[in-house]
Amino acid sequence: MAQTHDAFITPPASEERVEITNKHGERLVGLLHNTGSNKIVVLCHGFIATKNDSLILDLTAALTKNGISVFRFDFSGNGESEGQFEYGNYRKEADDLHYVVLYLYQKNYDIAAVVGHSKGGDVVVLYASIYDDVRTIVNLSGRFDLKKGIEERIGEGSIDRINKEGYLDIKDKYENFNYRVTKESLMERLNTDMRAASISISKECRFLTVHGSADKTIPVEDAYEFAKLIPNHKLHVIEGANHNYTAHRKEVAEAVVNFITSHGA
Repeated sequence: MAQTHDAFITPPASEERVEITNKHGERLVGLLHNTGSNKIVVLCHGFIATKNDSLILDLTAALTKNGISVFRFDFSGNGESEGQFEYGNYRKEADDLHYVVLYLYQKNYDIAAVVGHSKGGDVVVLYASIYDDVRTIVNLSGRFDLKKGIEERIGEGSIDRINKEGYLDIKDKYENFNYRVTKESLMERLNTDMRAASISISKECRFLTVHGSADKTIPVEDAYEFAKLIPNHKLHVIEGANHNYTAHRKEVAEAVVNFITSHGA
């Protein structure tokens, strides 16, 4: 009887909804994709995104196809997770990630890497500088200088308005309320120092930064700044890719998987 190729196809990962309580007593909702391997990668979404962001889903598919389990979750105040949405919240999201990591270690998973996109990229940089419990970190399209890019997103003159009035309500093109930027959350962003975080990351931590050369949301120059300062760093620039790697999903997935598996994941 002829042998089929089915024996060589990686079986689909099981999917389990998981709730983890953060330090503030808020439920963080995530999905655990278990391939049968205790090697697991944690995926962190970006600003005004969720665990169901298309890039996160594509990375999940690529990792599980390679036999690596995945945990993707919503930061507090986002998606299905409890808590108030905040414009800044970098340190709080790093703490959310810490509680996810602790949960997975308690469940006897070996965390092969933590991966973050956009704002999530900044969160994983900050995480690596605070906690020394994950030895492979991947930053996809994170911003180096958090003082930049604010008015491009929330409107020209918005910083002055927030300083004067204490907050600014951001609306969509149909004038529907999206979210509120408070002076406190704005200051939290402005006071989050990626330079200080980068230089304090342990040289024992393997770090990959991926960025698209055609990123108009966060310029590729930011990736080079991370590369200058993080001790054990690899930079991978994807030519022609935009901020969300819309036409370059295969390339970004391969870069992430290859970096993680090269360390024996």
